[in-house]
Amino acid sequence: MTTKKNPHRGGKFEDYLAEQNLLDAVTLTATKRVLAWQIAELMKKQRLTKTVLAKRMKTSRAALDRLLDEQNTAVTLQTMGRAAAVLGQELTITLRRAA
Repeated sequence: MTTKKNPHRGGKFEDYLAEQNLLDAVTLTATKRVLAWQIAELMKKQRLTKTVLAKRMKTSRAALDRLLDEQNTAVTLQTMGRAAAVLGQELTITLRRAA
């Protein structure tokens, strides 16, 4: 019995995404999902409703919903920073050399 060698076996998933021109979009979406999840977890821990958090952020409930929507990557840094501050956190963003 002969088997074909898989050319992708042992390769990195990031390399595959880069070959498909998907790496940037996937990375951005993953980062937003983590941020939305962290904010939601802090809200639960602090027992804050969306309405209360939006009011403390001095924004609308719709803007908060966009922030918590893990698929919506069009959220401003200002909104993210206000949410972090209201939840007693600091938003940090860094640049690093591309691989």
